[in-house]
Amino acid sequence: MAALDGLPPLRDVIQRHGLDARKALGQNFLLDLNLTQKVARTAGSLEGVTVFEVGPGPGGLTRAILALGAKKVIAVERDARCLPALAEIASHYPGRLEVIEGDALKTDFEALAPEGPVKIIANLPYNVGTQLLVNWILPKQWTPFWESLTLMFQKEVGERIVATEDDDHYGRLGVLCGWRTNARMAFDVPPQAFTPPPKVTSTVVHLTPIESPIPCSVTDLERVTHAAFGQRRKMLRQSLKPLGGEALLSRANIDPQRRAETLSVAEFVRLANCL
Repeated sequence: MAALDGLPPLRDVIQRHGLDARKALGQNFLLDLNLTQKVARTAGSLEGVTVFEVGPGPGGLTRAILALGAKKVIAVERDARCLPALAEIASHYPGRLEVIEGDALKTDFEALAPEGPVKIIANLPYNVGTQLLVNWILPKQWTPFWESLTLMFQKEVGERIVATEDDDHYGRLGVLCGWRTNARMAFDVPPQAFTPPPKVTSTVVHLTPIESPIPCSVTDLERVTHAAFGQRRKMLRQSLKPLGGEALLSRANIDPQRRAETLSVAEFVRLANCL
């Protein structure tokens, strides 16, 4: 990679700028540049694409995205210590890297999106990754501003994202992602690829929007899934009692003795529409 873009090795960058990864920020730096290229390639062609990245850190994934031809990268970084390292990348790719110092959870990505195709590629900080995903897949207006999401999570979270009914990992996240996206786990990333190594395996998940999901209120679907999976071992007639219990299930033509993990995404949407 250093030969590919002419920039110094990431370990040198980290040492020179004193960038120790901080647990409070959910940081684990990905230094294997073959892997950062593999992550970027999972998003498909980047030619003419604007890419949003969250938590670029010293910029390993940023470099891969730019080297693979992205039109521009807009990176949101909360840690001011990383800004000088990212500035070096910006100088190497004039006009193609914009760094925004701030909290990704408070960033209006849609308002920042330019004309033309947009993809989101990120090694997400563990402590905010799931909430960012939910924010991106649950805008009130659909289709979204992005063409695809290529995101790294703890493997356990990745399994929840792609899970379907009767899977042990199936829950609220699987329903929400299954309603509006096609999601697949692309490949795992071992702990030793990171500095410091986390205690868990990570995985890269690729999501693309379903153009016309079954019409449903986001708020109602969240209410139904929250209630149903909040007491997932109980029958639905009990877990959904606050929302109408057996009367709601009758309107949706769903057996009240079933449990949440047995319902398909379509059945959850039907329940939400019967509220």
